[in-house]
Amino acid sequence: MEWLDKMNAALNYIEDNLTEEIDYTEAAKRACSSSYNFQRMFSFIADVPLAEYIRRRRLTLAALDFQKGGENVLDIALKYGYDSPVSFARAFQNLHGITPKEAREKGVLLTLYPKISFKITIKGVSEMKYRIEKVQGFRLAGTVKTITTVNGENFRVIPQMWQDACEDGIMEKMMDTCKEGRPEFYGVCYNPKGEEFDYMIAVESDAPLLEGMKELIIKEQEYVKFECRGKLPEAQQNIWKRIFTEWFPNSGYEQVEAPELEWYSEEDMNSDSYLSEIWIPIRKCE
Repeated sequence: MEWLDKMNAALNYIEDNLTEEIDYTEAAKRACSSSYNFQRMFSFIADVPLAEYIRRRRLTLAALDFQKGGENVLDIALKYGYDSPVSFARAFQNLHGITPKEAREKGVLLTLYPKISFKITIKGVSEMKYRIEKVQGFRLAGTVKTITTVNGENFRVIPQMWQDACEDGIMEKMMDTCKEGRPEFYGVCYNPKGEEFDYMIAVESDAPLLEGMKELIIKEQEYVKFECRGKLPEAQQNIWKRIFTEWFPNSGYEQVEAPELEWYSEEDMNSDSYLSEIWIPIRKCE
């Protein structure tokens, strides 16, 4: 239960500061996590990016303020972090479907986004296959891009990055440099910097780097490896969510700062039984 307590402490910090500037790093500290990992955990668990959740909560409270009466639009806009009443009114109408002025009327229909809390729920007997291994150091070579988690941008950019690599012939070139001729690809998240991180599409290689490519050394580290079966990205998205809602709360392990890897097999990616894996660096909880 300690994991859940930490996550809920982070949410309490956010809730207590909806009318102030919210420091993602401070929220992550409450969850004993980095800002990057906390935002990823939140997105997978809640099915919404952290920034979007905060936006919805603020606009929910703003609507309640209008119903109470008294404050003008500018005061409420500034209260919830908007620089101008125009940008606030636009965001408010996008969420609630009405203007701030209309929100003052009695009986008007508003949209409520309640505070989230994390709990353990008993689910069906849907198995999770995983193994804990000490991964020996190895070298990856591939193409890298720095990506932001703001507004869930990572969920849009990463699939596009794979598509571009395939269409531009980059993946084919990398296959020629694979160690021992094994054309297995990795997607790697590493080097988190606040709301940004580096993402690499790579192969295991000991060949000289191709033009425009970079290398990443995966150091010896204990990992938990989860098996994913099914079409992408749905199969992996489902496992990512279950990792943070089912496995970590009951495992006695915690995530550490090291590269996260997604491993892709040579099987048919369009198959309902396609095999891939998610590797997360861990250590036993103290």
